[in-house]
Amino acid sequence: MKRSVWPLVYEDLDRGRVVCAPELFGDVVLARRDVPASYHLCVTHDDAMQGVTLVARGEDLRPATDLHRLLQALMGWRTPTYVFHPLLCDAQGRRLSKRDGAASVREMRAAGMTPEAVRAMAVFAGCST
Repeated sequence: MKRSVWPLVYEDLDRGRVVCAPELFGDVVLARRDVPASYHLCVTHDDAMQGVTLVARGEDLRPATDLHRLLQALMGWRTPTYVFHPLLCDAQGRRLSKRDGAASVREMRAAGMTPEAVRAMAVFAGCST
């Protein structure tokens, strides 16, 4: 890779210019026999092929952006601007996610939650996990 891309940086709407340290990840698996491509390779490729200029992801994915930036540089893809949002958490501080069995918006609606109640939960339910 040309030295002209170093240091690897990206623009974060909240933090400004961020210098990346992808070497902290060590060797990263991008594909295996049982999984054709990793999340990191897929999202970076998709963002580039779709001409994405602003990427919004959960705060939990902020560290992975260094790896995504390295993949962009290696593949000659443009670097989008990034913004990271807080994660939504339940009353115990656990991240709301499908893989952990959290209720979906559809399920919340079916349980009688109003759109206003869901929005209020989103405003106050940020967590740092």
